[in-house]
Amino acid sequence: MKNADEKMTRVLPGGAQGGNIAAAEYETLHEIVRKARRNLDQNNWDYIVGGTETETTLRRNRLALDSIAFRPRVLRDVSNVDASTAAFGRKLRLPVLMAPIGNLECFHPGAAASVARAAGGFGAAHMLSSVCQPGLEGVADAAPGALRIFQLYVRGDDAFVDDCVTRAIARGYAAFCLTVDTALYSRRERDIAKRHMTAGRRRVEGREYLAALNWRTVKRIKDRFKIPLILKGIATAEDARIAVEHGVEWIYVSNHGGRQLDHGRGAMEMLPEIRDAVAGRARLMVDGAINRGSDVVKAIAAGADLAGMGRMQCFGLAAAGEAGVVRMLEILEDEVKRCLGLLGVTGLAQLDGSYLHPAQPANPPHVLSAFPLLKIEDYRY
Repeated sequence: MKNADEKMTRVLPGGAQGGNIAAAEYETLHEIVRKARRNLDQNNWDYIVGGTETETTLRRNRLALDSIAFRPRVLRDVSNVDASTAAFGRKLRLPVLMAPIGNLECFHPGAAASVARAAGGFGAAHMLSSVCQPGLEGVADAAPGALRIFQLYVRGDDAFVDDCVTRAIARGYAAFCLTVDTALYSRRERDIAKRHMTAGRRRVEGREYLAALNWRTVKRIKDRFKIPLILKGIATAEDARIAVEHGVEWIYVSNHGGRQLDHGRGAMEMLPEIRDAVAGRARLMVDGAINRGSDVVKAIAAGADLAGMGRMQCFGLAAAGEAGVVRMLEILEDEVKRCLGLLGVTGLAQLDGSYLHPAQPANPPHVLSAFPLLKIEDYRY
């Protein structure tokens, strides 16, 4: 890619974009992860990196990505590579969504407000979890110009849901998201073994509404409100078809980062059947172990419109607050652009399945196996 080395010099040492103060300290993503680990106690670290029960689904997320190889094309003019995309009527600098994460205040006092400002200032999308501070209105006030989406765990009746949708519309959220894979709270044994937060989670009011959630609520939202609807946690072609039959505009392919159903499939393994079932009738998001620029490119080539990033968001926030999230996105952008150029394309629209090929993974899957320069044994529970 022409001027790639020049760009590296311009961006990495000096932190040119937005005067990002974290640029001088972080030149690679694994350095951000390392600093996050140093800043966090064991409980909060485990909250980021852990999954449910045997953590098989968590590892399969990474395995699914590592089981895809690239098929690059050569002798194409890649002098100018553009990694931008459009979503919800907005142009984004990267096809990246800051996925909804609860309790971000555990990693930095700025919590979701800091992430939303970082994403908005950089040019990525932000999805706010309904169990994250400073809440729907607080994040809207903190980042009024950002592409903001509100995600809801249903913990009340129809009036509760209507109130949340109405508030999201009033505060300028671009879309509304229902998480649909949390009918029961999973057994996250890293927490249970230490008796960390488990009592508080059992006392959360309204869990019975999550267990009772069904397609009636989806239909009701579509009938009553004019805001794009996203369903997060779709894992099969069958449910994807039902979603588009209900008029859902976005399907969010996800297994909750391996934190709900154990022994599930990796998200990138689920994506192709859902893409084929939707057949262009809805747009697609996917998350699950997406940590590197090459992961983002694989997701887009496989049919996703946006790639969600959860744990990397937490690492950036824990490492250096808002500046850490911006720096993470800057490095990610450099990785994405280099990957696109080396594949022989100049933009995301040129990607398709012809650039992907099944492959044997080179390394055992682990929540941090995208960062081989880290000493993994130092980061285990």
